[in-house]
Amino acid sequence: MSDGLEAALAATEERVDAALAAVAAATRELRKAKTGAARGQLRDLRRALGAASGRMEEAAQATADAAGSFDFDEREHLAAGGYVKELLAEASARDVKMFEADGQLLCYPSLVKVLPSDAAVEVDRRRERRLRPSVLVALLGVAQARPPRFRPEPFLESLAAGYDLVRSRDGARPGSVVRLVDIWGVLTLLPGAQRDYARPEFARDLYLLDSSGVATTRSGRVAGWHASTGTRGAGTLTTVARTGQQQLYWGISFKDRR
Repeated sequence: MSDGLEAALAATEERVDAALAAVAAATRELRKAKTGAARGQLRDLRRALGAASGRMEEAAQATADAAGSFDFDEREHLAAGGYVKELLAEASARDVKMFEADGQLLCYPSLVKVLPSDAAVEVDRRRERRLRPSVLVALLGVAQARPPRFRPEPFLESLAAGYDLVRSRDGARPGSVVRLVDIWGVLTLLPGAQRDYARPEFARDLYLLDSSGVATTRSGRVAGWHASTGTRGAGTLTTVARTGQQQLYWGISFKDRR
């Protein structure tokens, strides 16, 4: 990973530290010169001015070195997949659970999307420009350690409402199994809704609901999960559990409690 973003930023940070040290040294000499001028200590004044001039030349060179040290094509790195590899390696080193699935990074409970054209990432639809892998993974690790900000009860009610719409539209009997992807379709009918609430987010929320244990609506109907007849039947939604295990969701039913 020596040619990655983390290494490039670390090298530039080191150069900037050197420039800051040089500027600080020049500043100290200028303060001595100010004291000499204020007190009329002519020998000290001349000595400090000469030293400050030399320190300023060193500071200028160190600043130029820092400015030229970051020659990194971040957009290419993000677009070519190198950045994702860095994040996964950093997460593994820090024991942060992160997995790649269907073109996205899942870092329970967050979804991470790389945006090469904008030199940014999107974490749960929020733009994040702190791209240094060690920094971003640390932020995701903090979020992973907290309980997810997910309210299963309202989500379950939305699922039940979408289920009723699909079942009524298709003329299916009460309690029939309905594909979850069809429910997602009716829940995102408004223009732009599917972009704002994409299938990976819906699948992630299904997993959060599933793992919460909440399955009974306010009206008393109980949700039941149903698998496809095939391992990956049409309409199967895929996400990754906190442990890294793949989770597949296909259908759901709502039946009155008996």
